[in-house]
Amino acid sequence: MAASVHGGRIGNLPAEANAFIGRGLELAEIAGLLGTSRLVTLTGPGGVGKSRLALRAAHAAKAGFRGGVWLVELSELRNPDLLTNAVAQATRLTEQTLRPLLEAVCEHLAGAPLLLVLDTCEHVLSECARVVRELLANVPELRVLATSRQALGVPGEQLLTVVPLPLGEHDDAVQLFAARAAAAVPSFALTEDNRARVAAVCTRLDGIPLALELAAVRLRSLPLERLLEGLDSRFDLLVSSARPRTARHQTLRTAIGWSHELCTPLERLLWARLSVFAGGWDVEAAEFVCHGGPLDPEQVFPLLVSLTEKSIVTRDVEGLVVRYRMLDTVRSFGAEWLAGLGEAAAVRRRHRDYFRWIARQGEAEWLGPGQRMWAERLTAEHANLRLAVEECLAAPEPETALELTGSLWFFWFACGFAEEGRGYLERALGRAPADGGPEHGLAVWAHRLVTVVPEDLEAAESVSAAYVWLAEERRLPVPALPLTGASLAVRGESARSAVLYGPGGQAPVGDGGAEFFQLMTLALQAYLLAGQAAFERCASVAERLRQDCAKRGEVWMRAWGDFFVALAGIGLGHADEAVASAREALTAKWRVHDRIGAAAVADLLVAAQAARGEDEPAARLMGISRHLWRTAGLPQLGRPDTTVFHREYERRLRASLGDARFTEAVREGGELGVEAAIGMALGGEGGSA
Repeated sequence: MAASVHGGRIGNLPAEANAFIGRGLELAEIAGLLGTSRLVTLTGPGGVGKSRLALRAAHAAKAGFRGGVWLVELSELRNPDLLTNAVAQATRLTEQTLRPLLEAVCEHLAGAPLLLVLDTCEHVLSECARVVRELLANVPELRVLATSRQALGVPGEQLLTVVPLPLGEHDDAVQLFAARAAAAVPSFALTEDNRARVAAVCTRLDGIPLALELAAVRLRSLPLERLLEGLDSRFDLLVSSARPRTARHQTLRTAIGWSHELCTPLERLLWARLSVFAGGWDVEAAEFVCHGGPLDPEQVFPLLVSLTEKSIVTRDVEGLVVRYRMLDTVRSFGAEWLAGLGEAAAVRRRHRDYFRWIARQGEAEWLGPGQRMWAERLTAEHANLRLAVEECLAAPEPETALELTGSLWFFWFACGFAEEGRGYLERALGRAPADGGPEHGLAVWAHRLVTVVPEDLEAAESVSAAYVWLAEERRLPVPALPLTGASLAVRGESARSAVLYGPGGQAPVGDGGAEFFQLMTLALQAYLLAGQAAFERCASVAERLRQDCAKRGEVWMRAWGDFFVALAGIGLGHADEAVASAREALTAKWRVHDRIGAAAVADLLVAAQAARGEDEPAARLMGISRHLWRTAGLPQLGRPDTTVFHREYERRLRASLGDARFTEAVREGGELGVEAAIGMALGGEGGSA
């Protein structure tokens, strides 16, 4: 199954922020190249419009790629080793696998024709080339459209050099400037009287789209004539003092530099300090990271608004969440200015410390009513968390990296980033002495936790030992933690799992990780009781888990309580109640982005639907569950030969429906988009979840 169906839509392309102007010949050439070549790379200098052209071309190509069109934005990626993770995340593959991730990505993308857009490759060029070679070799129907200041150098690569816009009075540069000017100043209109001056501005800016857009915004404070005069005088001054560069690069830097000169001193200072963020930021983060010296925290927001009005910063709104970001070229200018001020190291440390604080807050509040908010917030801050981790790993003291990577256990484990978390935790632990303090214990425990998958019993045993260590370090009571038994139960070895499961003991309190394990112990106890067919006892333990979670306002572990109530209901013959509880569990797991949990609940719904005699819907749900396991990076758990569950229900449903009807129903479920599949599992007809 290809990645085509993820999210209930064909890919993940964002909507275009404004009208696309010109580039008709380039768009036609890209379409032709994608029809004959598997790798097309758009090259050209910064600011020339490569990313926007690729996005427009990708939108135009959607109809030809049944497997979807998927955008992987690499500008915020600082560590080349995480490039495969970025591809996995963009294409909705959860990183919960001990297999090589690139192997899992290749399997995930295979199937239908698919277009992968890799945007801004030049700073991770070697790794891009390696990953693209592997993908093209192992995913036969894949096409790649890349943007980069340099060619990737992969065999078969076709290059298209993106040049500035044509400069005549009736050409694209003038049309782009006029469109952006009208957006900035609604009263502006391109007329025969001002067309020549607009063309002169465009010529002065060499037709570079980013330079044109920055200049168009200045019409809010300057008439067109003054704008042209200012360009002439400022450019002459800045060009004469700048170090040698290509003419077009010089023009773009001069345009940005001119915008910089027109900012107030505090606006320039904020611009420079904002350059430490990756992927965006909110107001709280900007106030913490960027204040200091002449810039008070309460001044940050109005200055941020002013930079937005000048198009130095862009503002994104999704629901009630407002975030800000900068284009790469503008960010780079700010970073150079920050280095010149001698503040780069200090501001990076404040950035690091802010996100250490965010991680600690998230851990403390994860098992509470803000759980969904934290899942979404930290997912939005993923690029900044990566930067903070890298800064910690570069620090001379190893404790900061141990603390940050360990505090994020809930993010790695519950939000689908286990593979990335494992890598960071291994790097942090590799720098620290083995007899470290509480931070070391926390990181060891977190590493064992994100390494637990059903095919790894040794990891399941070691996470129990790691938690005992952590609890002792924090002077907490130590509960029995039967993860080994749970792993055996998944395999259908109920008798052996029962031997390994011991008494619960007193659950620890007063710590985010400790509370988590208090709840997990109940969940695992319910799991093992169900495996022994002790369904009434299972239901009782699961109900206790639900109540403990309800007291905290917690939803992620509460969903496991719903899961085991449903599982016990099936065993006791209460199919209707089982379906209702399983749907509650699925709703919660989906809201906090837990794809592994959603796949497990989909399995349970197969059994619940079958118990109600709804065999064809149950077979469709089996196709859905197999697809969800694939998106979680654990396709083997969706195969009928892997677990007792799948073997048993495959046999039952085939016998009831017949081979042909069963196979068709499973196929139909597996080809639904994920959102549509979740909607169907929740009782709809394949609508949006």
